[in-house]
Amino acid sequence: MLILLLFHLFSIVSAKQPPLPGNKPYNRTEELIYIKKAQADPRHFGILYDAYHKPILIFIYGRVKDKETASDITQQVFLKAMINIKKYQDRGFPFSSWLYRIAMNEVNMHYREQKITEVEIREKDAASLMEEMGDAYTDEKIALCLDLGAKLPEEQNRIIEMRFFDRLSFQEIGDILGIAEANAKMRVYRTLEKLKTELLNLLNR
Repeated sequence: MLILLLFHLFSIVSAKQPPLPGNKPYNRTEELIYIKKAQADPRHFGILYDAYHKPILIFIYGRVKDKETASDITQQVFLKAMINIKKYQDRGFPFSSWLYRIAMNEVNMHYREQKITEVEIREKDAASLMEEMGDAYTDEKIALCLDLGAKLPEEQNRIIEMRFFDRLSFQEIGDILGIAEANAKMRVYRTLEKLKTELLNLLNR
């Protein structure tokens, strides 16, 4: 409740300024202006909160599947972002990539605290993943794919989740990881090739 009150108070300041573009093309220069204002005075953080709250909430809800939990984690993400805004450094990626990284860390922390371990790639996502691998899928293959996905190293598991669970583009994945779009695409397809090889090994035993 205190967090919501803080953002409400900050929104009073942000309401006096023109909002970041909604349906307009992304403007990095304009975004950096608001970031610098927030770094100079946290009361200006409200405009960044208003601009990115919805996509971050949707991203988190897609992982926890509970509205109240997603809302709580989202508020925690923006509280940490606001507290650490002065540490933010422009590396050429959208501000949202920094928020997504905080969000992923908070979700992972939530699962660790709750002692929850679950496969994020659901059956329909596994089917989509197998189509991307160019393989006809069956119930048996989907079950094996889910098992293999759960055993991937954390970084590879995360990149597969972002592509096939969160349905993010290669550009969005690159922004979140702080790498170029081409590198994100390469990492996805390398991981897919690894999964495909391991799946074929299992089926040919």
